Amino acid sequence: MRTLVCTTPGQFDYSEREKPVLTPGHAIIKINRIGICGTDLHAFEGTQPFFEYPRVLGHELGGELIEFDDAPGFTIGEAVTFIPYFNCGKCIACRSDKPNCCANLKVFGVHIDGGMAEYVSVPSYALIHGEGLSADELALVEPLAIGAHGVRRANVQPGEFVLVVGAGPIGLGIMEFARIAGAQVIAMDINQSRLNFCKSKLRVHHTINAATENVNDALKAITNSDYPTVVIDATGSLKAITNAFQYMAHGARYVLVGLQKGELVFSHPEFHKREATLMSSRNATRADFEHVIDSMKKGLVDPTNYITHRVKFGDVKADFASWLDPANGVIKAMVSL
Repeated sequence: MRTLVCTTPGQFDYSEREKPVLTPGHAIIKINRIGICGTDLHAFEGTQPFFEYPRVLGHELGGELIEFDDAPGFTIGEAVTFIPYFNCGKCIACRSDKPNCCANLKVFGVHIDGGMAEYVSVPSYALIHGEGLSADELALVEPLAIGAHGVRRANVQPGEFVLVVGAGPIGLGIMEFARIAGAQVIAMDINQSRLNFCKSKLRVHHTINAATENVNDALKAITNSDYPTVVIDATGSLKAITNAFQYMAHGARYVLVGLQKGELVFSHPEFHKREATLMSSRNATRADFEHVIDSMKKGLVDPTNYITHRVKFGDVKADFASWLDPANGVIKAMVSL
């Protein structure tokens, strides 16, 4: 089967590999859609933490179930996606119903080879029913689940102001599910076209361009000087993460969805006086995947809004580097097999 391998930062190569063979407790999926995510882009750049080369990228996937063992309720030929975070089931996180941050977690396409291939083998416990969604929609469930999980971590309440820093695909998903939770969403970015997208496509209430506006003045005007009670970072930028500590209301929750490699330094007195809460949000759970699928089926989220670029699998190597250039306006590139 044809497979695309990121051999070193900045380099892809197609190779022929054996089609996976069914093993106990696993399922074989024929891949028909691959969403390109920030993790893939960062891996190509060489800036992704927890990464080794060579690696087959890809974990935003939709496909057809062609073989399985121990997957009650599933049928051959069914459209599926899956939870691409494979957990051990034994550690303290797994025993505490937090498999998304398993101590021995293997993320498909990050710690182990992923889905840029014609067929993949995955644990049967990770399968998710397609529920009548299209191939494009199924490939977008996982990134939207990341956003849904961040919103759930923040325990967003109706009516409160939620500042989402970063209007990339993950940030956009956070905004969607904060809106669904009833929040007054504030989108912040330095890319005005992304902010325009937030208003026109996602019904975001407020936007702030951090490159051209005074952020503190804008937040005061929007929140009647209260500041947001929830701040969620989706940039993975050390500067953006650090700056956002000053944007929290007293008593606020700050959730880090974006990930960067360095150390985080902030003013203890400023943080302490707010009695603020700092949390990380890693991956997503089955409940988040189910919430996303339910929201899609109810029309609360239109995932096709995100797809700005389409490419055939054979053209990924040639086109991939261009998706790193902000001038090309990529929100979500979708690969078809």
